[in-house]
Amino acid sequence: MDELIRTFSGRGDLAHLALFLWAAFASALAVTALRELAAAVRRFDDFVRALADLNRKLRGD
Repeated sequence: MDELIRTFSGRGDLAHLALFLWAAFASALAVTALRELAAAVRRFDDFVRALADLNRKLRGD
């Protein structure tokens, strides 16, 4: 990573480096948010299934 920073700074492309780092961070944040959303959907699905099982047991099916 240090070599990459030296290359960019030597050519005066600090704006490109900053843009790359911002894009990498934003992408990682989006992946993390999507992973958390998928986990929340799975937990909600488990909750709904448990409620459906409870309703079936209470009805006597």
